[in-house]
Amino acid sequence: MDDRELDLTEAQKAVKSKYPPITKKYEYLDHTADVQIHSWGDSLEEAFEQCAMGMFGYMTDTETVQPIDTLEVESEGEDLESLLFHFLDDWLFKFSADIFFIPREVKVLHIDRMRYRIRSIGWGEEFSLSKHPQGTEVKAITYSAMQVHDKEKPEIFVIIDI
Repeated sequence: MDDRELDLTEAQKAVKSKYPPITKKYEYLDHTADVQIHSWGDSLEEAFEQCAMGMFGYMTDTETVQPIDTLEVESEGEDLESLLFHFLDDWLFKFSADIFFIPREVKVLHIDRMRYRIRSIGWGEEFSLSKHPQGTEVKAITYSAMQVHDKEKPEIFVIIDI
């Protein structure tokens, strides 16, 4: 979370030490009352993955999550921005309203740029305050100032409502 560390329990530190560190290609940019996530990758798929992990990384230290369950999420939109919105919103739903699933990693299996569909899979577990440090709740995804740059070095900007 930004440059601040969440206070980890000994059990959380033990889980974190069992796995290699997660490569993070995202950052949090200052924004009035909300948080802007800036993510990037070597492909648009990786930029989407990193954006999702940036969202989850604001809620907890994802390195304390054990990859013991898998979950597939499929989303669709009308263009790249709405596809990103629905992709993040569908993952947020799995966390906040459905099964409280928190991923350690999200992998985009395929982006259909013609029909604006995306297939993704996450490895993680059910969120538990006894296992995972509590960060800041994400209430919603917004279209405000959303940017999806599908170029040589893809990058994404999205504001989440906290």
